[in-house]
Amino acid sequence: MKMVSQLIVKHFDADQYTAVFNPRTGFFVRMEDDGVAEPFWSNHGPELLDIAVTNWCDRGCHFCYRKSDPNGTHMPLEDFEEVIRQAASMHVFQVALGGGNPNQHPRFPEMLALTRSKYGIVPNYTTNGRGISEEVLRSTAKYCGAVAVSAYSPYLELENAIDLLADAGVTVHVHFILTSASVNVAIQWLQNLPPFLAKAKAIVFLNYKPVGRYPNRDLMLNRSDRLEEFFKLATSSNVPIRVGFDTCTITGLARMGNAHKVSLEGCDAGRFSLFVSERMEVYPCSFMVETGQPGIPLRGTTLLEIWQKHTLFRGFRDAHQRGGCADCVTRGECLSGCPLFPEMNLCDSNRVSARSALVVLQ
Repeated sequence: MKMVSQLIVKHFDADQYTAVFNPRTGFFVRMEDDGVAEPFWSNHGPELLDIAVTNWCDRGCHFCYRKSDPNGTHMPLEDFEEVIRQAASMHVFQVALGGGNPNQHPRFPEMLALTRSKYGIVPNYTTNGRGISEEVLRSTAKYCGAVAVSAYSPYLELENAIDLLADAGVTVHVHFILTSASVNVAIQWLQNLPPFLAKAKAIVFLNYKPVGRYPNRDLMLNRSDRLEEFFKLATSSNVPIRVGFDTCTITGLARMGNAHKVSLEGCDAGRFSLFVSERMEVYPCSFMVETGQPGIPLRGTTLLEIWQKHTLFRGFRDAHQRGGCADCVTRGECLSGCPLFPEMNLCDSNRVSARSALVVLQ
């Protein structure tokens, strides 16, 4: 691995590609070697770790996919450091810290410091806007790449959090959950950006997952009749703010958006990313936790061993490769959508033979 100006450049010989990462801006690109196909997964280990440092949260949102509440447990700092140590050994560039509400972990500033200062990994996190103390704010400004603030109506805590973080020099994104109801608000925001979002750098749209505290299939985004309108607008060149998406929206982006296919990528769970829970259990995807699928205990093994050899991860990758939409013109971009919840796909694959979580988990 070497530094080129602000860039970190690492070539993975066995996987035959080069990763380029800018720790200041978060820019990341994967470039395959000449004459080699784009890698389907990174055998050397994940490029990104999603880590739940706590399952504590005092909001009690009905749509919470982790069922987080004030009885949620915190990951011990020692466990967290072991995860980060292993991440560094696999050349992970950045980690996404979540929860619960991660910044309300009692040792959160220490977590940020050791991640960046001791192991050279860039921490990012998502917050509900609460618990941004002065100590958390200082540590965030010093060590973090970016912070995402979740958008909850009536958006007062969102506005306050954006102001606090942005005024401290932190790059702030907004996470907006797309449901059959909230997509109407999303369209309004993209047509006329609310003033309280002026300091945010981007909105990242997340597809609603029917899992968690009160899963409601009526809220799934594909129940809306405004999908094409939304995706055309969100991927147009005249929106008033930068826009991003989670990979769970890929079936809509590939079918209805204006984005160039080079910017599209299917689900990276088990291919380029993994999830570690506050209980030190490992999954390809964080949304598997509440499906009843037991996690893989990290104690007694390593992340690399799990990544390369465990049947759960191999099954997840196999499900992506097999897919259920062989005749689909966008299969190369969307990899047949979500292997866990094919019913939330934003195309016809949710009504045909898309492979479900049963295929992955059996």
